[in-house]
Amino acid sequence: MVTPEVKIELKDLTVSFAGKKSLDRVNLDIRTHEILSIIGPANSGKTTFLKTLNRLIDLEKNVRVEGRILLDGRDIYREDPVLLRCKVGIIFALPVPLPVTVFENVVYGVRRQGVKDARELSRVAERSLRDAYLWDEMKDRLQEQAMKLSGGQQQRLCIARALAVNPEVILFDEPCSALDPISTAKIEEAMQTLKDHYTIVLVTNNTKQAARVGDRTAFFLMGELIEIDSTRKIFTTPRDRRTDDYISGRFG
Repeated sequence: MVTPEVKIELKDLTVSFAGKKSLDRVNLDIRTHEILSIIGPANSGKTTFLKTLNRLIDLEKNVRVEGRILLDGRDIYREDPVLLRCKVGIIFALPVPLPVTVFENVVYGVRRQGVKDARELSRVAERSLRDAYLWDEMKDRLQEQAMKLSGGQQQRLCIARALAVNPEVILFDEPCSALDPISTAKIEEAMQTLKDHYTIVLVTNNTKQAARVGDRTAFFLMGELIEIDSTRKIFTTPRDRRTDDYISGRFG
């Protein structure tokens, strides 16, 4: 049996805010080209976990990060944080399109990297919108203001914008929490396709969504990683009773 390649390795990761722990000695590996679902009740450190992976946590006040996070074997705290965030993109719960056109939203990051050639920008825009399952809806609307799009379209536009700068990892923080079932299905379909080229970490409070799309699932509780396993095992035969209680709705 071939051992899965590790994309991100966490060693004794502890994150504290003003001395209060949000994550406590988390150890886990995130595999290349998998969707790792992160579940758990509120205040379990799920969003803190995501923000730590691309050092957005550094922007918080009174934060202390201990332990190590390795991306392809390299400590992320030896990386330029701007370059790291190009490699590890994040999609938030509420879409945040820029107040410009659909096209300019997608190519914003690429322009910041110095790309000016019109043909290359058009190529990047089409590729990114296709990968985000939005091209067919937007190919004749590229000059439309992004703020006029539906919520689901705005969220997929934000995914396209993240994809345009060629990340290696995509972090999703409750990406469907404000979307209708049809838009949610499109986002989930996009995730399943994207994992062929990217590593995906999905934080979700929707356990059914975690079960639908995750290759593996990790259960967090009060800042601790309680267990991680294949999604099938987590949802059918979890090792820890607390995991079973959460999944079955007895708390959370």
